[in-house]
Amino acid sequence: MMSTISPQVIYLLSPLSYERIYGDDERASVVRLLGGVPPIVDARLWHEHPDLCERTEVILSGWGMAEMDEDFLRSFPSLKLVLYGAGETKCFVTEAFWKSGIAISTAHVANSIPVAEYTVAQVVLSLKQMWRLSRQVHASKSFPSMRERESMGAYGSVVGLISLGVIGRMVAKRLQAFDVKVIACDPYVDLEVAARLGVELCALEDVFARANVVSCHLPWLKKTERMLTLRHFLSMKPGAVFINTARGAVVDEAGLINALRERPDIDALLDVTCPEPPGNDSLLYTLPNVTLSPHIAGSMGSECHRLGRAMVEELQRYLTNKPLKYAVSCEC
Repeated sequence: MMSTISPQVIYLLSPLSYERIYGDDERASVVRLLGGVPPIVDARLWHEHPDLCERTEVILSGWGMAEMDEDFLRSFPSLKLVLYGAGETKCFVTEAFWKSGIAISTAHVANSIPVAEYTVAQVVLSLKQMWRLSRQVHASKSFPSMRERESMGAYGSVVGLISLGVIGRMVAKRLQAFDVKVIACDPYVDLEVAARLGVELCALEDVFARANVVSCHLPWLKKTERMLTLRHFLSMKPGAVFINTARGAVVDEAGLINALRERPDIDALLDVTCPEPPGNDSLLYTLPNVTLSPHIAGSMGSECHRLGRAMVEELQRYLTNKPLKYAVSCEC
């Protein structure tokens, strides 16, 4: 390995994340940009490399990043940029970091792509009532009548989106390819933006009451915790489906469970829960109208290399004095 690269760049993350995020092509690109192989440091062991820390100007990171508290920042006096090859930074960014003026860029947009793809796939399957019909076939060992099947379908159905952030907008754009009506709740989006997305803005209550499928894309903030409650789920149309690929904490889980028990005609597809996974005694495991998946909507397998590629491209922008594309500010 070369340790005389200028500027000093290091990989700092967990060994597993390094293997997952920075594939052969991404590592080769970094070598071409820097003229050598940057050091690879396990984020749990950064204290053992004081000389390297002191010289480091850019960190290539990902899941398993060290907490960037005051002790960390003192040990990295030359640090100017953190390239985080994943999404949310809350687990390692501190108030001291935001005050430091060090730039940080993340792969949040790249990580949103598979979530949007997963969501659209689930929306289409839900409008076909695939999960409900599959359970019925397995339980009865027969096929439902043609009348039951003919009542299902996407054409003319209503899809409701909760939040039009990065993922919500990606989903809305992809749904333009289908003959569905898209409605959404997001108080921070204006009518012009909604029109470009082909979305009708409405109140949260209307999303639940009107949509055949409701897809949640809320960020997890203090004000959004348990924002979706029993009354919202009870107001859903017969046969409606609730999809959550955001965060489990935005749902009042007890309220959702009570609604699903009272309304066996509605379904919940949950890729996230709170806690995650649910406790062993959670009814989410046993309710017939719940489908659980183990947080797979985000980047998996080769999709993780897209995250690394986004950060390699950011590194190239930094080295050529171009504006960063995915820089983020305080998420407080």
